[in-house]
Order: sequence, then structure tokens, then C-alpha cells
Amino acid sequence: MIILKDILYKVAIEAVKGSTEIAINAIDFDSRKIEANDVFIAIRGAVADGHEYIETAISKGAVAIICDTFPENIAQGVTYIQVKDTNRALAFIASNYYGNPSANLKLVGITGTNGKTTIASLLFQLFKKAGYKVGLLSTVKNVVDDVEYKSMLTTSDSITINKFLKEMNDVGVEFCFMEVSSHGIAQKRTEGLQFAGGVFTNLSHDHLDYHKTFAEYRDVKKMFFDQLPKSAFALVNSDDKNGMVMLQNTIAKKLTYALKSYADYRAQILENQLSGLLLKVNEQEVWVRLIGTFNAYNLLAIYGTAIELGLDNLEVLRLLSELESVSGRFQFIVSKENITAVVDYAHTPDALENVLKTIDDIRTKNEQLITVVGCGGDRDKTKRPIMANIASTLSDKAILTSDNPRTEDPEAIILEMEQGVEPQNYKKTIAIVDRKQAIKTACQLAQPNDIILIAGKGHETYQEINGVRHDFDDMKIVTELLEQLNK
Repeated sequence: MIILKDILYKVAIEAVKGSTEIAINAIDFDSRKIEANDVFIAIRGAVADGHEYIETAISKGAVAIICDTFPENIAQGVTYIQVKDTNRALAFIASNYYGNPSANLKLVGITGTNGKTTIASLLFQLFKKAGYKVGLLSTVKNVVDDVEYKSMLTTSDSITINKFLKEMNDVGVEFCFMEVSSHGIAQKRTEGLQFAGGVFTNLSHDHLDYHKTFAEYRDVKKMFFDQLPKSAFALVNSDDKNGMVMLQNTIAKKLTYALKSYADYRAQILENQLSGLLLKVNEQEVWVRLIGTFNAYNLLAIYGTAIELGLDNLEVLRLLSELESVSGRFQFIVSKENITAVVDYAHTPDALENVLKTIDDIRTKNEQLITVVGCGGDRDKTKRPIMANIASTLSDKAILTSDNPRTEDPEAIILEMEQGVEPQNYKKTIAIVDRKQAIKTACQLAQPNDIILIAGKGHETYQEINGVRHDFDDMKIVTELLEQLNK
């Protein structure tokens, strides 16, 4: 039996109406899921305000309400708890309800604009190969040791996070690697969790539809490191000018990784080929199957994290050499006609530029580079012309197309992208609204030895149009199209 007062530990309570000595069943912030004896937490979201559903929750059996303002109508027999911030309260309540599961394993959070999924997923892979029971909370999927669950958000809500962590406790998971998004930090989803470490990758243009300014976006990321305990480590990319900003106020153990400057964990790229990278990591050479400078940074973060978590140096290097690329992250195939198709999640200007420069580093310049790229609807509009400019400048041909248009007109999105194409690049840029047709056109334009980059969706197996998700897998489609052309 769970008593209401027991799940209120560390919650900043401003006022209480009713008893906290009552037995409760479950907790939720979605009034549709409330059942008898549940606790309803009223969250003020971007779309809906949970305070408007308090009466609905009570009619469905809620015995306690967590809110930031008491409603006008106070129901008999229901406990009302006023808090300053219901998002923050939810984080602590969820952690308490599930028995503070993050304290029973080593939880590492990875944040930054690019690289979060790759680092979290490869750390999961590395620790699995080392023989540990491991958990993963990521954009691509959530994994409890050997059991996989689909993921809908980069950083899930506080209840979902703690529920997964509790499952991990139940099966003996020792390490968990978690993507931490700026949205997740801003909405307090990671509060109440006990982190063993935090990793900062980089910061570039993204999510300014939500955060409004780059400074706000940076400061939200910094909040994560500010909140790390003294027992944790904070590992940051010191080649990124924002890396040291993340360490300014943290009390955690401060650590750095870099390719261009002195750092605790440093590497040098000795060879960069389509088959992999030869790296010198802290004076020891290792061959890895991943490609490109951005992956050298990712691997350094993985190396540093593994060492800080207690793994042996030589064992980590051996395991790095066995790691395989993450779905939708520089995933490539080579057709019978020797056309290389690369699928990558690059959906920010910085990520797109990194991928295109990586391809440029390993190509001979005797072949064409054809880029297919779109921008998502209902998201940061300011990056659209920038991404089109990068694609048209760094490619021999650029095809602007749809990504996930969501509720926006895909043609209007492409028109906004086209504003960034400079006059000298007009002739090598075309617009094709239908994404499959755009990929097909790229395949038809490609000659033997050419390279096609399909950017933006990566691991996603759907295209979202007007609230409906349609089956759409870039890798599957380009594979089929190249096979058809070879016949």
C-alpha cells in the first residue's frame, strides 16, 4: 500500500487541503487514464492545461490533486496539494512512487544538439558487449536489458522514465544511458533522478521555435550540469565553445574531451575512410568501424564515459573497435552499380554540414554528391534556408523535398528553404515535394561511383502528414529503388 505523503518527499508544497495520510493507487497527468484512488497531477502544457481537467479526473476516481492553483470548486473527500511548479513536482512524485529507481543503478545523461542518440546507443552496445545488464532511454528506442520498447520522445515524461528505471531495477540492470533533450530539461523531466554522470556533445542551431534564443537554449542545457551531484562526473566537448560554459557552476567532477585541444580524453584521426577510422586515443591506436570527424568526437565521449564508470582502458579500446553504427546515423549501402547511398538523421544545419563534410573527406572528387533533404513542419523555421544553403553549396546536386510536414503545407516549407539557396547554386538545386519521388530522382541521376545522401529522417520509419503517420523508411526505399535500377 502506498500512502500519499510518502510520494511527496522533496516536493515543494505551498498549501494542502485534505489529508495526506490516504492510500493511493497510481499517478498520472493524463485525466483520461485516471482510475479509482489515483493521484492526478495538473500540468500546464504547450497545448493543454491540466488544471482544466481536474473535475474530470475527480469524476473518474482521483483522490488527490496536485496543482499550482486551487480550483474554485473543492470536492469533498479529495486532497488538494498546491505546489509552485507541477512539472517539478511530477518529477519527484514519479521518482518516489517507483522507489527512486535511478539511485539503484548508474544513470548517465547525454545532452547536446547532435550525437546524443549515437553516444547513448553505442554506450549501451559497449556495456552489453562487456557483459553487463544495461538500459537505454533514447530517441530511437527504450531498452530494458534485452527487452525493447518503441520511443516517442527524445526524453520521455517523468512517469515513463521512472517506470522504465524501475523495470531495470527489477531485472538487475547496472548501467543506464539516457538522452537528455533541452525540452526534457526545461520541463523538469530529469529532476528527481540521481545521475552518475553527464555528457555534453555540442551546441548548434536547433529548437529555437521552443527556446526563442540561442542563449536560452544554451542555458537550459547548462541547467542539467548545474544539478549534477558531487558524486557524478561532467564530461564535455572542450572543442565546442559552449563546453566550458557547461562546467561553470557544476559541483560534479569536471572532465573534457577534444580532438583539437588539450583535454582529459583526446584523440587524433590518423585515417578516415568509408570502411572506418584509425584513431589515436590517449596515445593508443584503435581502428573503429564508424566514419567521420563527428563520430571521432562521439567515440571519445564513449571512451571517457566508460573509463569514468570503471571499465579497463584496454578493454574499452577493444570494445570500441567492435561497435557498429546506429540505425539512421551515417548508415550506408553500396549498390551493384557502385552507387553509395547514405541515410542520416541530420536535421539541423550543423549536423547536415558535418555529414556533407565527412563525405567530402572520404570521396575522390571524381564522383557526384547528390543530397536529398527536407525540413520538418511545425518546428524551428529559421533553420530552413540555412539547411538548403548548406545542401546546395556542399553538394553537386541538391533535391529539396518533404521531411515530416506535420500540419504545414510541404510546398510552403520548401519555398522557405529555397530562400537560402544562393544564385550560383540555382542550377544544381531542384524541388520535389513527394519524398519518395525525390529519392527516386536522386537514384536516376546517380552514375556509378556517385554518392547519394538522404538526410533528415534517419531511423524514422514513418512520414507524418496532418497528424497521420504513414509508413516511410528512407533506407528501405533507397535500397529498393537502387535494386530496381540495377535490373
